[in-house]
Amino acid sequence: MGSVFGRIFTVTTWGESHGKGVGVVIDGCPAGLELSEADIQPYMNRRRPGQSKFSTPRNEADEVEILSGVFEGRTTGTPISMTVMNRTQRSADYSEIASYYRPGHADFTFDAKYGFRDYRGGGRSSGRETIARVAAGAVAAKILSSLGITVTAYTRSVGDIEISTFDRDEIMNNRLYMPDKAAAEKAEAYLEELMAQKNSAGGVVECIISGMPAGVGETVFDKLDAELAKAVFSIGAVKGFEIGEGMKAARLTGLEDNDGFEYKDGRLKKTSNHAGGIMGGMSDGSDIILRAAFKATPSVASEQRTVNKNGENITISVKGRHDPIIVPRAVVVVECMTAVTVCDMLLRNMTSRMDRIEKFYK
Repeated sequence: MGSVFGRIFTVTTWGESHGKGVGVVIDGCPAGLELSEADIQPYMNRRRPGQSKFSTPRNEADEVEILSGVFEGRTTGTPISMTVMNRTQRSADYSEIASYYRPGHADFTFDAKYGFRDYRGGGRSSGRETIARVAAGAVAAKILSSLGITVTAYTRSVGDIEISTFDRDEIMNNRLYMPDKAAAEKAEAYLEELMAQKNSAGGVVECIISGMPAGVGETVFDKLDAELAKAVFSIGAVKGFEIGEGMKAARLTGLEDNDGFEYKDGRLKKTSNHAGGIMGGMSDGSDIILRAAFKATPSVASEQRTVNKNGENITISVKGRHDPIIVPRAVVVVECMTAVTVCDMLLRNMTSRMDRIEKFYK
């Protein structure tokens, strides 16, 4: 089912939205990393529902428990298993969905692939699966932090309302995780209008990787940007992905798009960063800047046209507890999938040069 991600730092997620719980198994985490639930729970809290009127009212504590791979506060080098139990699932809210296909959801494609589906909140395709990704990302982020690498994601836009300033401290000060207070206030007013209309919104999450050494990534199929794209595109509701200038690069000339080089303070640096920190599939030592476009939440209370399993055309209004916008809770998911990818690529890069192998073993 494609539930495993990574080559060395591997992440396997399991569980359904309305099952007993969801969880993750991480294999390939180096031994000796200080780790406890206290390192992971802050990431869980950023993703959990019920934080504001702009997220689903499903009120889950999402308390993470480490089941294996940690002894006396340190990782042992063996698989790390973590779980979060579901506490307030209301499967009855979804009982009628079994007979029809919700617009914008994976109901039809699950039936087409497997012949049946778990209709309770979407099963494996539910956003609740991202709990496992966030838990794994928290571990990866701690590894990266020990190497001086940070991953910071935030909401760049809600609908057509985009940030015009960047204040890193402001990201955690508003419910939309926007680094621009004025834009956040405008976006909140826009969302309230949509909610009154029984509608929803999409937006863009931007992520910055700082402190990345140059030369990480492969040169053909496993390019760093390709692996990041796969990781981010695997998040439900992502419909677009960019690095650096992204789609805008197609409108620039070579002289406008190229990043020059210079020696400054005894170091080789780029004079600009149109490439977004990756050239030829490998990191170039500057900040890596990526963006993910999320579609609007498909579950809306307004009437929509669809069909049922009897082949009849019907009109439905989706019931249940749903986010009017996915983006704010998706910020930490993008951050964590980015951290997992970078961590895996760094470990894979350790065998790229003979001199480094000799230095390690001699």
